[in-house]
Amino acid sequence: MAETPKQPINTNNCALVNCFRFRYPGIMKKLFFIFFFSVTSLAFFEVRASHIVGGEVTYKFLYDTLSYHKYQVSFTIYEDCKNGLPEVIAQDNPAFLAVYNAVPPFNFLRKDSVFYSSSTVVPVNFSNACVTQVPQTCLLRKIFILNYYLPKNSTGYIIDYMRCCRNIAVNNIVQPDENGSTYYCYIPPAPYYNNSAVFKNYPPQIICMNNPLFYDNSAVDADGDSLSYGFCAALNGASPNDVKPWPPYSPPFDSVTYIPPYNSLHALPGYPPIQIDPRTGLITGTPNMTGRFLVAVYCDEYRHGVFITRNIREFQFVVTPCTKVVVADIPILSTEPNTYIVDCEDYTVHFINNSKGGFAYLWDFGVPGNSDTSTAFEPTFTYPDTGTFVVKLIVNPGSTCPDSISRLVKVYPRFHAAFIDTGGQCPGLPVYFVDKSTATIKPINYWKWNFGDGDTSYVQNPVHTYRTGGLYNVILESQNIKACADTIMKQIFIDNFGPFAGNDTIIVKEEKLQFDATGGTKYVWSPPTYLDDTTIFNPTGYFPDTGHFIYSVFVTSPYGCTGYDTIMVTVVNQAAFVVPNAFTPNGDGVNDIFKPIAVGYRSLNYFRIFNRWGEEVFFSTSLEIGWDGTNHNKPSDMGTYYWEISYKDRFGHDGTMKGDVILVR
Repeated sequence: MAETPKQPINTNNCALVNCFRFRYPGIMKKLFFIFFFSVTSLAFFEVRASHIVGGEVTYKFLYDTLSYHKYQVSFTIYEDCKNGLPEVIAQDNPAFLAVYNAVPPFNFLRKDSVFYSSSTVVPVNFSNACVTQVPQTCLLRKIFILNYYLPKNSTGYIIDYMRCCRNIAVNNIVQPDENGSTYYCYIPPAPYYNNSAVFKNYPPQIICMNNPLFYDNSAVDADGDSLSYGFCAALNGASPNDVKPWPPYSPPFDSVTYIPPYNSLHALPGYPPIQIDPRTGLITGTPNMTGRFLVAVYCDEYRHGVFITRNIREFQFVVTPCTKVVVADIPILSTEPNTYIVDCEDYTVHFINNSKGGFAYLWDFGVPGNSDTSTAFEPTFTYPDTGTFVVKLIVNPGSTCPDSISRLVKVYPRFHAAFIDTGGQCPGLPVYFVDKSTATIKPINYWKWNFGDGDTSYVQNPVHTYRTGGLYNVILESQNIKACADTIMKQIFIDNFGPFAGNDTIIVKEEKLQFDATGGTKYVWSPPTYLDDTTIFNPTGYFPDTGHFIYSVFVTSPYGCTGYDTIMVTVVNQAAFVVPNAFTPNGDGVNDIFKPIAVGYRSLNYFRIFNRWGEEVFFSTSLEIGWDGTNHNKPSDMGTYYWEISYKDRFGHDGTMKGDVILVR
């Protein structure tokens, strides 16, 4: 019977870091990989939280019988033997382990305790003679080994070990001193007789801020499985109230909570950003901030294309302000991991050297069977063929303080982005874009279109509709499977088409009205009532009687755009001025301007406005310009103002009209 877990289990959580689905015949498997560390004495809270700085787990397949498999499981923890108290480090011994079935409900099977098999001080592997401000370090590696006889089943097994709590000084997760750590071991069922991958190198003890990081986090696999690498989330676990659970809690477990802008994929700050090559496991970048950062790296195993298991190494990367005297540095000019450049133009590459403290340089351009080298500071080299080459730079070769770095160079000429467009040049009509990019290495597998109006697309041949006319800069970014990329920009013209029949108007009967439509080169008016010509932009209308008349004009532009607009003509019996008795110039767009509306008058001689003291505050000779309530660019006071209009009527006779208006704010 399964033992009741000591904390709630979130069975709905299936983050990449702690839950995997494996397909075997008829069974869907969920995996959770867990390893948890902690400290026991609250009296030594900060110190006991800092002595465990990392860990990992591996296992070996020994043999099988008709009924069971025998595996050797090795748990490894890394302890800070410089800052950790000896009595606290001693509390890590023994380790408490638990075995569970590897599918929900993760039935508890057995618990074990084991004392460490070996304890080794890890060599610093760092040349102090070539570094200033070197921090003192001590890293202790303890390995716990236990043999398991596991009955054959269809689920596989999970073995976990836990402790609390994390170092309070960790900078990238929430409340590290209240959260535990979890390491895991997943052993798949038959027919997989698996040996886990084993990381080749120790975790780095000294990481220097503002110096390039080049750490080989690769692994080897005894079964010859294909390996893939990446960053993942560290797992949460036990609490300060139960720092060393016996047995360890059952899966699943949530990941730790990262403090923005950190997350599981970007747990270590750097520029260029810290990244890991998924094929080689090389971690590169330049850390640009001191501190302690929790980083988890996975190694996935695939056999014949089928996912087998995932191993996780967790470690607290400590970035310090130490300064290397000699730093070999080739920049990364591409988006590919650890790649100096992806050259898609030709075979000649110029190398940039950002190294520091050097007086001599040796370049090896990485052509197999070719001994071409250079001692130039920034050489130029022409490659004999396409391919991916490992370029190595040694700074101060043969001296007391050398340094070296390797980068990839990918040579795959040529690649050129291109496209054509077809379709209408009118707003509202579709424009068809066709990718015409060319590449020596195919296929082309990435396209990003920017249509110049805020819209984008990632399909190869998109269709786009522009809502308004204008000149748009269309940009296409395309890329092939070798990361060769190119960008092209073309301007697309869309007719700024807007048919306009004119403003609605009021006239006196028996007068003529000159229409004035715009927006194209061809015009057709409807209905023809009272119009002298229906096929021009400016027909004349004669209106012998009163009424409301609505006309539509159908417009065609030089680019073939078509549309229409309407105008309403109101015909009244006699001429008149329509003058409001109040207005509110408060800038809300409603009734802000005071001006008369003239019907049946030939022209305006003037329109004048006076305040109550007789001072003129506004003058105009146009019916289109009104008063905005200001005088000498300053807002006028609320109150009553007096206006006077001088005009010529339809027969050419002068006349005047007076009145008042109230300004309200």
